[in-house]
Amino acid sequence: KQTVVLTRQFRFPAFVNEHDGMLIETCAGLLDKDDARTCIHKETEEETGYRIREVRKVFEAFMSPGSVTERLHFFVGEYFDEDKQSEGGGLEHEGEEIEVLELPIDRALAMIDSGEICDGKTIMLLQYAKLHRLLEATDD
Repeated sequence: KQTVVLTRQFRFPAFVNEHDGMLIETCAGLLDKDDARTCIHKETEEETGYRIREVRKVFEAFMSPGSVTERLHFFVGEYFDEDKQSEGGGLEHEGEEIEVLELPIDRALAMIDSGEICDGKTIMLLQYAKLHRLLEATDD
């Protein structure tokens, strides 16, 4: 389908930095006690409603090593319509109100240029997909 599944949700740190706070992102979550692979499967289903079959780790990165110890684990995975288990949207008891977006890859890449997508991890994964031809975007 040449599409990606992303989420849109309110992020207070963005809001207090002269942004409306609504960020379009890849699904993600804190590891808590899980390993990264288990976490991405769980978070993908909670946030997007898709129960993805397989994921592939593509890299790890420190997003702001001068001030934060957080290390992100980046995965890619293929999804199919039949993998949709629920509407997604996150967990109510965790205060999550997540909108699920399915966008053509060309549109998602254009949203980086327009500033509609400004989340670092999302930009990195979309560019990874383009560079590694995971999704063949067409050039207009």
